[in-house]
Amino acid sequence: SNVTSLAPDTFILTGIPGMEQLHIWISIPFCCLYLAAVLANGVLLLTVWAEPSLHQPMYLFLCMLALADLTLSTTAVPKALALFWFRAGEISFGACLTQMFFLHFTCMVESVILLAMAFDRFVAICLPLRYGAVLTERAVARAGLAAVLRGFCTILPCVLLLRRLPFCGPRAIAHTYCEHMALARLACADTRANLWYGLLLPFAVGVLDLLLIAVSYAFILLAVCRLPARPARSKALHTCGSHLCVLLLFYVPAAFTALAQRFGHGIPPDVRILLANLYVLLPPLLNPIVYGVRTQQIRDRVLKVFTCPRSRVLR
Repeated sequence: SNVTSLAPDTFILTGIPGMEQLHIWISIPFCCLYLAAVLANGVLLLTVWAEPSLHQPMYLFLCMLALADLTLSTTAVPKALALFWFRAGEISFGACLTQMFFLHFTCMVESVILLAMAFDRFVAICLPLRYGAVLTERAVARAGLAAVLRGFCTILPCVLLLRRLPFCGPRAIAHTYCEHMALARLACADTRANLWYGLLLPFAVGVLDLLLIAVSYAFILLAVCRLPARPARSKALHTCGSHLCVLLLFYVPAAFTALAQRFGHGIPPDVRILLANLYVLLPPLLNPIVYGVRTQQIRDRVLKVFTCPRSRVLR
């Protein structure tokens, strides 16, 4: 492991430092949360697919979010469980870069999807008469394509910056998955370009999305305040409440994880890595639950999809 190489063969994921004896116990809630996230997002996707009445921009964006959540958790969790259960921490350099790319790429895609969902609410509340003309199926497809292209163009340089680095020291990554700066720290070269690019550009992109979302909700709140009827105001705020919960679930842990990875030297490594793992587990689990609980149309359609086949069988 001490031989200099520009393209190392493998790295070793060590898991959660200081908690190696607890890996089996930690894997139980991790596995349960992951299976619950897959089930919740799968039910959401199946419900929207099976119900033509839900083929609307709001629910199509929600399906995009569910697909991104499934990609995020599936990229990280199965490898972590293999490490916990079978001590299969070895990962090739190419697989490590691929895992890192999809983790960060999915986060960038989710940020654009959340921005598109905020714009959807803005048009629905502030410009209701133009909703059908502005948010067409083509516009939704373009928003999804824009999310993928921007995520690709933003994260690909991280992969290229890592590929240029020589690795001549230890190959052990103190984490359960490959993360950009955790990998860059193992290089025996100047990694300032990785540090600043990995922090500034994705962080600036996320902040820009947050600012645009804040502007959308400022206009939404102004429009809601002008509504004459109190039930109409309550309905509009309730509709936006689900989206605001999802925004908090995504941006707060993402900002903490990114900043802690680079500047959180005072945070114990086991705490930092546990929180990083919860970030790829909890939002994918809670997002469909938040929308399912708070959105009556989804609740009704879920019951319809899963009760109608049973009633037919009984007849």
